[in-house]
Parts: sequence; structure tokens; C-alpha cells
Amino acid sequence: MSTLNKMARLEAQINPETQALLQKAADLKGCSLTKFVITMVEAEAYGVIVKHQVIKLNQADSQAFVESMLNPPQPDSALNAATHFYQDMC
Repeated sequence: MSTLNKMARLEAQINPETQALLQKAADLKGCSLTKFVITMVEAEAYGVIVKHQVIKLNQADSQAFVESMLNPPQPDSALNAATHFYQDMC
């Protein structure tokens, strides 16, 4: 069996009330409990990742960002010193 076709196993112990709740939701969606749980957990995982990796700016912050990209400020003495230090190291 190739690596792409292998499946991983995930187990969880839940109380009977939670299992009944999930089963009812799966039944209402017309899918198996396993498919329901995987679909819901996968969607939540994507949401968490997006929330932590995507920066959303309001209009004022977005305009400030674009302005700083189009008209960057001149480097200050600390940045100049760091640049010279880096160049001396290389």
C-alpha cells in the first residue's frame, strides 16, 4: 500500500451524552458519525489556522500599510548600524 493510501487512526473517549448528540447531528446531516466528526473537526482546524495566520486590517490600517509600502520611511540610525554590522559579518 502506498503512503498516499494509508489512513491514520484517531481515537477519543467521550461520554454517552456527547456520542448521542454527535450521532443525532450526523443522522440529521445524513452521514456516518465518523464522517460527521471528521468533517466538523477538519473545518474547525482550518478555521483556527486561518485565524492565526491571516491578518485582517481595518480600512485605516490597510491604508497605512499601503502608504508605508509605497512611501517607506528613511532608515534610522539603529537600522543603519545593524546593516553595517551585518555587512561586516559577511
